[in-house]
Amino acid sequence: MRKTLLLVFVVLLQATFACFGQQSDNSTPAVTNITGAGYPRILPDLRVTFRIKAPEAQKVQLDLGKKYDMEKGSDGFWTVTTAPQVPGFHYYSLVIDGVAVADPASETFFGMSREASGIEIPEAGVDFHLIKDVPHGTVQSKRYFSTKTNSWRRIFVYLPPGYEQNPTKKYPVLYLQHGAGEDETGWVKQGHLDIIMDNLIAQKQAIPMIVVTTNEYVIRDIGAGYNTESTNHFMDLFKDELVDVIIPFVNQNYRIANDREHRAIAGLSMGGGTSFRIGMLNPDKFAWVGAFSSSAFRGTNGNIFDAEKQIPGIFTHPEKFNTQLKLLYISSGEQDHSYEYTKKTIETFKEKGLKLQYNYFPGAHEWHVWRKALHDFVPKLFK
Repeated sequence: MRKTLLLVFVVLLQATFACFGQQSDNSTPAVTNITGAGYPRILPDLRVTFRIKAPEAQKVQLDLGKKYDMEKGSDGFWTVTTAPQVPGFHYYSLVIDGVAVADPASETFFGMSREASGIEIPEAGVDFHLIKDVPHGTVQSKRYFSTKTNSWRRIFVYLPPGYEQNPTKKYPVLYLQHGAGEDETGWVKQGHLDIIMDNLIAQKQAIPMIVVTTNEYVIRDIGAGYNTESTNHFMDLFKDELVDVIIPFVNQNYRIANDREHRAIAGLSMGGGTSFRIGMLNPDKFAWVGAFSSSAFRGTNGNIFDAEKQIPGIFTHPEKFNTQLKLLYISSGEQDHSYEYTKKTIETFKEKGLKLQYNYFPGAHEWHVWRKALHDFVPKLFK
């Protein structure tokens, strides 16, 4: 099997840079293809054609959330055209003789707890996450030593345009968390964090700020479900890492306005639940809290989220949270598996007198929704 897969990959790599003639179907290569790769190709109706050379393979499938059987041609190329795809970013894999592998013609991204291929399906009229001719900030990869994990770890730090030219100016900071199966690279690579920030700042919709993306996995076992003892323990361990290690490191290395009024926390999916828990339980550290598509609002075993149990006083003394928080923001995709739970949680918060802002976006549990959530959330901060 290993020898067969090695031969398959050699052929795949040889085919990656093959030249493709003019297409009669008006399809275009995906922007997530590596340089020179003609496939995958996106058709005008958002169907996608995938093509890969694997002459020795017995069966090849495309796994794009739904599995498609690919057809083999006499030239050794396997091809399939999908149904129209929902706009946004989607992970995918090729399944060659039962083994899921990344497509060598595509960029790879850390998601699904492994490196996977990704494809960007364009959405007509939506360009807030695309590069424009505006001043651009920088993203730095920074290593720090964690006394909590006794290991070297990494964060990414977005610095807004003009940071280097203003040596005395101090900036507010947003700490931004990834979802389950992803890491600190997610918001930069899949999320287009820096591009979204550049465009918002250039349009004067957001004030210049620093954004720090973190890795939540201080331990790998997060436990089963949400709002369980083991999962809360995982989130609280990350809180210790964030508050005791990451924030002091950022304060030491960057010009930060170091107080709660200039510090926000937010995240997507698992990171949304973590950010909600940390922010609500530590209002002395964070005045701005955002939770995007948080499955934590499903509660335990599919029940409605028991907010008073998880955040004592949130219903009995909502005025305390209303006074301490500058913003509590919650969002969800309208086709998300936790949409109804999130909607019910928001309605309950409002009934109990808790002040919050919220929004819903078309889409499921995926990056295009989270980009829109960030684009909606950031302009509300530090004002």
